[in-house]
Amino acid sequence: MHISSLRRLPFLLLALGLSALAAEERPLLSLQPTMARPGDPVLVTVRGLTEVPTGTLGERPLRFYPTREGFQALTGLPVELTPGQVPVKVVVPAPGSATPTELTGTLDVVAAGWPSRTLKVANKFTVKKPAPEVQARMEADKAAFAAAFAQSFIAPAFKENFTWPREDSITAPYGDLRTYNGKKQSQHYGTDIRGATGTPVFAANTGTVVMSRDAYASGNTVLVHHGAGLYTAYFHLSAMDVKDGERIERGQILGKIGATGRVTGPHLHWGVKVDDMWVDGETLLKLDFSGAPAITQRDKE
Repeated sequence: MHISSLRRLPFLLLALGLSALAAEERPLLSLQPTMARPGDPVLVTVRGLTEVPTGTLGERPLRFYPTREGFQALTGLPVELTPGQVPVKVVVPAPGSATPTELTGTLDVVAAGWPSRTLKVANKFTVKKPAPEVQARMEADKAAFAAAFAQSFIAPAFKENFTWPREDSITAPYGDLRTYNGKKQSQHYGTDIRGATGTPVFAANTGTVVMSRDAYASGNTVLVHHGAGLYTAYFHLSAMDVKDGERIERGQILGKIGATGRVTGPHLHWGVKVDDMWVDGETLLKLDFSGAPAITQRDKE
């Protein structure tokens, strides 16, 4: 590939090798993205291996699954993470009794610069002590979400990269700081996408529906498990067109935009959860799960 084409690729490959092997046989470690913000998902790819590696990103263990060219692991950065360099370490299995070898690198984390806004919602959503029946419903919702997010770790169900659940303007990005009715504060762990009531919402990728529920705060909600510890969430729907346990394909209609739950108007709240953390869906859309390198760099002998 011509170098001018390589420069247009969105991510720079961080490639490291094993000095004990010939250059063409060295495993390569890559990160997407190589410069991230708190709240971003991070894809770790190790190419050139036949046995499952282990590793960590910062203090978080990595769970690898096989790909055609090696192994990948998907994790995320906590929103409260302090900007700086986050170490990455992958332990490569060695044959027989030989000592395993480590591949190491760093992920540059820059300040997020979260925006802030003030919103007006129905007072019932901001009261400190909800009525007993409301509290019971909220507790039931919490248990249902926990059960849905407790799926066993499996290889990805998808073979393509992720796509928008609908094409429209973003009304509120991931991470913005919110004040409701001048007093209740929270952070937004999803992406709000504009849409009129009744317009269709599509699956961002292939997976299995693990929850379709009318929840108090998120309204009509669909959760999809995609494997690799990754879930997508679709809130405030006016209608749900899928059922629990249903396998869905990328681009399939899941439901219709609405204004159910705690909202200021009709829209889609799209959430992405990986490794038990809500992460930025816009960054997920930029990840290339094919594992193809951007620019190959070898470590020094």
